[in-house]
Amino acid sequence: MQAIKKSFLLIVLVTAAFAQSPQQPPLSDTRISVNTLLREDLFSGFLADDMERFSRGEKNLKLLLEQRPDAKPVLLAWSGLANLYRAVRAHEANRPDEFQRYYKQALDLFSEANKLGPDDGGVIAVTGGTYVVLADRLPKEYRAASWAKAYDNYKILWKFQSSSVDKLPLHLRGELLGGLAQSSQRTGHREETAEYVDKILTVLANTPYASVAKRWKANPDAALTAPITCLSCHDAGRLDSRLDALNKSK
Repeated sequence: MQAIKKSFLLIVLVTAAFAQSPQQPPLSDTRISVNTLLREDLFSGFLADDMERFSRGEKNLKLLLEQRPDAKPVLLAWSGLANLYRAVRAHEANRPDEFQRYYKQALDLFSEANKLGPDDGGVIAVTGGTYVVLADRLPKEYRAASWAKAYDNYKILWKFQSSSVDKLPLHLRGELLGGLAQSSQRTGHREETAEYVDKILTVLANTPYASVAKRWKANPDAALTAPITCLSCHDAGRLDSRLDALNKSK
């Protein structure tokens, strides 16, 4: 389970925005995790609707599956993310057959990732975060199951991070607690929702997360229209920064 502890931070990668890097990621550099190599291209499409960059991320996913077999579980989870996003785009464009194809592929990929890496924190984080971001954009009949999956994955992460959450950086605290609050609210866990909202008000006072939490507390219906995730950003150029750090340490 140590992998879950170390990989919890991946959840934030699925629920935050950051600047794009125009360079092709150095896929052959094994010093860099597959998550760092993939996230900027995938999120440029995922969050900014830049499908050219998103498609490059998908191609890199396929290459990394060949080059990094040891990372197959989390790479399959990233593939699930990519397919679920394409399913959402198909649904929003009123292409039901295409939606069904991508949606089934996403479910199969998440399932296979979980079977291959049941204790892989990256799999848990990517899966949970994907559903938090995309569940409300799915057809209504799929939303409840998707939010349930988000809730289950966040609860696993919380199990290993609850004792140290107040020591985490602002962004990590906010996205973890925000995801817990959002998924609890969407799945009808009212008492838990209230607990996480109070926790946000305590450990994230005077932050955007606390501002939304106050709205939720004053008017529970606000939770339906005021998201409490994606309220802070990663620093720009995460891949470039990682490369610089590695090169300086030689």
